[in-house]
Amino acid sequence: MALPRTSSRTPLRSDAPSHRAMPSESFSLPLAVMASLHPKRHRNRMTILALLALISLSTYIFCSQFSFAISPAFVLQQKPTTPEQIVLGLEPMRQARLAQAKKKQTKHSFGGREPVTLTPAQELAAVSSFIASLPQNMIPLSVDPALPIDPELVLDFDTRSPHAMEEVELVVEDVWTRNPVMLYCKLHSAVSRELKGILEDMNLRPPPMILEVDTRDDGEVLLPILSRLTGSSEIPILLIGGRPVGSMAQIREMLSTGELQRLVKSSGAVIGGGKRRKHHRK
Repeated sequence: MALPRTSSRTPLRSDAPSHRAMPSESFSLPLAVMASLHPKRHRNRMTILALLALISLSTYIFCSQFSFAISPAFVLQQKPTTPEQIVLGLEPMRQARLAQAKKKQTKHSFGGREPVTLTPAQELAAVSSFIASLPQNMIPLSVDPALPIDPELVLDFDTRSPHAMEEVELVVEDVWTRNPVMLYCKLHSAVSRELKGILEDMNLRPPPMILEVDTRDDGEVLLPILSRLTGSSEIPILLIGGRPVGSMAQIREMLSTGELQRLVKSSGAVIGGGKRRKHHRK
């Protein structure tokens, strides 16, 4: 009797696990296992993360230090900066901050009022009064003669007070009353000597105020200021009643027609009223 043929192959059990049937299990492995499987990729990723962290930290530190360096408190407390800071533009910022802080402090101290603004005629009177008051009164060489002078430099009262303009008018009136004839001239000048001789022959009372610009320490600043305020670019400059008379040629013509004498009298000066110098005979 023939036995039935059997297969040498062992039949597969239906309940045996199949690795092909569950391909998604590889995604559930821990990161460390994946890193061990792909060590080169893991090192590259960690290097990139470290570089990003270093860049972020450096950016944060730089921004923090720069924002502190340009803060108002830091700028105001700094002493003169180094060349590196000047290159970065911190020095102009510091100066601007200081000027702004000083302006705010000044406004707060005086109720927010600004100094009075002088007209050219008022500025000429203020400068002339300042110079004629005391021989040691000098205009600072740091003053820009092309710009209106700071009233606080030449006026001895609070230029921010509500009555400052009234006091300016008093200064204008006082300086030309005391000095109806004022001459800005040069010591070493033939034209200046000629004009001085004309005034001396008038024997004025009060005597003319004569200021020799070339002998003063502030002459290089005073001369362009006078030129700006009077419109005369040359010395001598003769002021009668606070007004410039004109060039030397015009003064000679006015002297011959009597116009110069009339202007002197209208300013309040008295011709022939002064004390003449006694000439001692040898």
